[in-house]
Amino acid sequence: MEGFFIVGGNRLEGEVEIDCAKNSLLPIIACSVLIDGEVELRDVPQYKDVLVMCEIIRHLGGKAFFKGNNLYIDCQSMDKDCLPNDLASSVRSSIFMLGPILGKMGKAKVAYPGGCDIGLRPIDLHLKGVRDFGAKVIEKNGYIYADGKNLEARDIVLSFPSVGATENLMMLALSIKGQSRIFNPAREPEIVDLQEFINSCGGKVMGGGGDMIVVDGGRKLHSTSFKAIPDRIETGTYIIATAMCGGKVKLNNVIPSHNNSLISKLSKSACKFEINNDSIVIERKSHLKSFGEVETAVYPGFPTDLQAQITALGAVSEGYSMVVENLFEARNKHIAELVKMGCDIRSKSGITIINGKPKIYGADLVAPDLRGGASLVLAGLCAEGYTTIENISLIDRGYYKFEKKLSQIGGDIKRLEIVKNKC
Repeated sequence: MEGFFIVGGNRLEGEVEIDCAKNSLLPIIACSVLIDGEVELRDVPQYKDVLVMCEIIRHLGGKAFFKGNNLYIDCQSMDKDCLPNDLASSVRSSIFMLGPILGKMGKAKVAYPGGCDIGLRPIDLHLKGVRDFGAKVIEKNGYIYADGKNLEARDIVLSFPSVGATENLMMLALSIKGQSRIFNPAREPEIVDLQEFINSCGGKVMGGGGDMIVVDGGRKLHSTSFKAIPDRIETGTYIIATAMCGGKVKLNNVIPSHNNSLISKLSKSACKFEINNDSIVIERKSHLKSFGEVETAVYPGFPTDLQAQITALGAVSEGYSMVVENLFEARNKHIAELVKMGCDIRSKSGITIINGKPKIYGADLVAPDLRGGASLVLAGLCAEGYTTIENISLIDRGYYKFEKKLSQIGGDIKRLEIVKNKC
């Protein structure tokens, strides 16, 4: 199997170009089902999750293909309303197809989504919202069956600002004639980006990033050319990597405000930042100090997708740090792997206490999930000795050419075939 081989101890120096956001691209690809024409998405990295979503589009009868760095999608020929288990189970974003399929075809049969094992991540808010719009929804035999004969534009109130549910309901509302309003929506930048994509196609969506989203449904949506926002989680990962390894790195193609919660924490931990319109320069010279306490929260709070990475940072910072995971109950499987490297970390009921050490050691590790796997890569880069990481296909779901970008700024990391020794 493929794995990473890392020799730790190098400082990071240079520049990194940040890719378009995976978490923007996935709902945008799903929304392309509703477009009456070809969609061009510019500068799309071939994340594993993006490739699976393209397979889903083709399965449904649409077209999805790359020309250079651009992705082209045309769903005018789409003729299927069923998303089978073999496709849905491999990626969490498959649930985004429920609203668009139902809106376009009038009915949908969608298998339950897969993705990283970081907790229950229920889809009840998705289904409640679909029902609130008037659809009949039945769950049986591992599938969600939805009938949209009685869909009506309505006001929907989310009991929790779920990103996925907000996006799904925005897309379904596009197909329902009249004005729908979504109260207590998620406010993440990816929500605003989906709104901008829809409006570039001739839709009318307002309020993204605020406490109410308004969708004027029933409009014909036409072809568009669009570029998704930069990936704030990739940006944050390279910021933390530089903090852990030391050095000076410039991150290009970023929206600095999207990482305010991280930057404010690391500014207290021996890191200096130079913030420009579309770039961030991070420099770390002296010893890392504890960042204190971090609690994950919905945007604009600290992102759960950077929780594992900042836990690894705490492990090599002077003093005690605490990380509280409020969103996913099983997002701590990376901790057992970090402990193998000599990290002093204890976790219970979502609360992680870290006693930072100046030195950790390379080890043979297994990536437990996407972001947890990234945290192991960062730990390996600053550890003494070598580290191997298996199961890196999970990391490929959200980082494109991860090892090449890290190598460009001085990281000693290679993608290799790993062969286990047999006793």
